Amino acid sequence: MMVLFLLLVLAAVLLGIIGVAVDGLAFLLITGIMLLVADVAFGAVRWSRRAGRRPIR
Repeated sequence: MMVLFLLLVLAAVLLGIIGVAVDGLAFLLITGIMLLVADVAFGAVRWSRRAGRRPIR
């Protein structure tokens, strides 16, 4: 699952760079930002679920 998270972060960064560098492709920047926000939210939900499964000692 961590590989998927890192690939989505990489894709978001690349879309953002392309959106900034190429004139007229600002929608790629917006798409990259939305993908990054969704990926971070997904990672936060997974992280919070994992923390609750530890057995109490």
